[in-house]
Amino acid sequence: MLVINQREVMELLPMSACIEIMQAVLADLTSGQAVQSLRSVVPLQGSHLMGLMPAYLKREERVGAKVITVLPDNHAKGMPSHQGFVSLFNSTNGQLEAIVDGTKITAIRTAAVSAAATKLLAKQEASTLAMIGTGEQARTHIEAMRLVRPIERIKVWGPNPAYAQKLKEETESRYNVLVEAVSSAEQAVRDADIICTVTASTTPIVQGAWIKEGAHVNAVGACRAKDRELDTELVRRAELFVDRRESAVNEAGDYLIPLQEGAITEEHILAEIGELFAGLKQGRSSNSAVTLFKSLGLACEDLAAAHYIVQEAVRRNKGTQIAF
Repeated sequence: MLVINQREVMELLPMSACIEIMQAVLADLTSGQAVQSLRSVVPLQGSHLMGLMPAYLKREERVGAKVITVLPDNHAKGMPSHQGFVSLFNSTNGQLEAIVDGTKITAIRTAAVSAAATKLLAKQEASTLAMIGTGEQARTHIEAMRLVRPIERIKVWGPNPAYAQKLKEETESRYNVLVEAVSSAEQAVRDADIICTVTASTTPIVQGAWIKEGAHVNAVGACRAKDRELDTELVRRAELFVDRRESAVNEAGDYLIPLQEGAITEEHILAEIGELFAGLKQGRSSNSAVTLFKSLGLACEDLAAAHYIVQEAVRRNKGTQIAF
């Protein structure tokens, strides 16, 4: 069995490759070549949880699961909010082939999915990015957005101004791009072409009244039925696309709460993003439309990323072989 650590995951899974992998696996999910169950969640103290996310990749003949803990309070301790691993089995003989760090897979593949959706839904000329949140997902999302759109200006906001300033300085040092740390979420999103919400908030922090025509929103942070980052008006205004309908109707508070309020109907979900990759559905209806991609994170994404990492590890003689 091969064990692959965090450092090796970062080395073996570049963002550009991961975006392509996510497009392919989400199309496979639509066609039935990838199969998964709704995640099983064990609530922990406060807002903490542990999740089990199983999936089967038919084409690759691999099956497995991600096991992950989600502790938003960890940011204050200097630790990742998401920690875990991905197990990978051969589906033809049942052999456990690899254990891969899931913390960095989650960080990279989540942003890669947002970038893949942005390729389809954001306007081609989109150049101003608003980043709501200042943790690891903010950093990977900035990297990913720059790969799919000509980002010239980034506005960042988070509840801790010191974290926002640190993100600004890191981003300016890493990329040749103008970054502004602003004092409110409203300042960040007004006039933004692309908005990514990657927070641990359980109540709305971005309002529809602030969003300009033609903007695209990637809503990533809220992953439980009672939590949301967006207000009802934003969801009502937007053309809504999701990573998986089954997940959205069970777990997406950003969709479920406006639905319960009667502001939208079940038909408000226009498509799964995989249906767009497969050519079965179309994206934004016009340049003036506001598009919204609600991402909850899928097990098939983790397995596809882990499978690619294992292939690269074998090819490049990385990872640690252990008896099991």
